[in-house]
Amino acid sequence: MRVLVTGGSGFLGSHLCDRLIGQGHDVICLDNFFTGRKQNIEHLLGNPRFELIRHDVIDPFKFEVDRIYNLACPASPPHYQYNPIKTTKTSVMGAINCLGLAKRVKARVFQASTSEVYGDPAVHPQPESYWGNVNPIGRRSCYDEGKRCAETLFFDYHRENGVDIRVVRIFNTYGPRMNPDDGRVVSNFIVQALRGQDITVYGDGSQTRSFCYVDDLIEGFLRLMEQSETVGPVNIGNPGEFTMLELAEVVLKKVGGKSKIVHKGLPADDPKQRQPDITLAKKYLKWEPKVPLEQGIEKTMEYFRGEV
Repeated sequence: MRVLVTGGSGFLGSHLCDRLIGQGHDVICLDNFFTGRKQNIEHLLGNPRFELIRHDVIDPFKFEVDRIYNLACPASPPHYQYNPIKTTKTSVMGAINCLGLAKRVKARVFQASTSEVYGDPAVHPQPESYWGNVNPIGRRSCYDEGKRCAETLFFDYHRENGVDIRVVRIFNTYGPRMNPDDGRVVSNFIVQALRGQDITVYGDGSQTRSFCYVDDLIEGFLRLMEQSETVGPVNIGNPGEFTMLELAEVVLKKVGGKSKIVHKGLPADDPKQRQPDITLAKKYLKWEPKVPLEQGIEKTMEYFRGEV
């Protein structure tokens, strides 16, 4: 098949491109390189089945494709808060352009949504039926509400125009090709430890996250896209829950050195708990994560040693 991946040179997009090429598909990678990096897909540039196009999803685009994966959007707080209006535009107008193309060429289209649609959840763990607890006017709202609106558009195009959609809600993911300066907690902790700096934990460190290794996540993407029982949304993430302090201690143990844990104030609207209910993923996709945290952290550290 011919597959379009928007945001294809990013952390997740580049791993998805690898898997699709490995399955024998022709891949068009669309990226404006705001957070994506050419080095992530450099190894694919000589492949005749891979095509790289520099383009912003806010602007319309036309391709003849069978599948569309919409992964275009900065996903870490420093990046999506750097230009919040642009972040909302990327989520909303990017979704409209992907859906318009899917409608025109009758392609199946995949939306990479996020656990941020649940906000600071009052329900734990979070099932897909939970509507969330989101501040619509906060610093994180450009991302949270942009992704919520994109989901609305996907389901309206599906109901009104019969567009063949799939929607995934991604929980915290980590692995090689993360940007060292993206501000996400796993990369922050590893980079700080490798540089011999103190590890910064916000608040008392009791807030929890669930960390899914990138290979597991991409497997979930592919399974959702190629089944026909549900259009989603489906949570993809690791239900194993860790506090920030526990994560910091795992990183310190793996890296060694003399780094200490230091505490700073908690950012506004930072969720206290985040854990996926993956009942639907198990039921429809026969999917659950396989890579344990310590093993995944080791693989990620190996990558970052070459980066920092």
